[in-house]
Amino acid sequence: MEGALFAAACLENIGYPPLVLDLQAFNDDDHVIAIYKVNGFWGAVAKSNFTTLRFREPVYKSLRELSMSYFDFYFNLKGEKSLRAYSLPHDLNKFNDMNWRTTEEDVEDIGYYLDMVRHFPLVSKEQIKKLENSTDSLMKSSLLGSNPAGLYIPD
Repeated sequence: MEGALFAAACLENIGYPPLVLDLQAFNDDDHVIAIYKVNGFWGAVAKSNFTTLRFREPVYKSLRELSMSYFDFYFNLKGEKSLRAYSLPHDLNKFNDMNWRTTEEDVEDIGYYLDMVRHFPLVSKEQIKKLENSTDSLMKSSLLGSNPAGLYIPD
């Protein structure tokens, strides 16, 4: 999440509102992305141990479409596709009293907030039952340069 906050502050510095969106996962870490809009299209900036879960060009017409761009690349170390839902954008200015841009304190309250907001499902229960695991080559390429200590260990 700290990467998304940093990205949101950087985007704000060049004129975008500091917006984040929460991608909710099952048996995996959630992923917070900083989002921005150019000419009506959504893009995202994020930090992840998975190289495939970072930047997205502003070419997506909706937040659902942007979120789905992460779907095939969002899997846990067992290879299980784990992305399940996304939130609406949340303006980090609501956390200005925490000095979220510069504080050295923990910003876990923002994470708790994002866990509690409404999320919209990306796949149905029937679809989840039929999901394929990622391939070994995709897993290997997605983890290039990752920090093993920071990886979520699935159940």
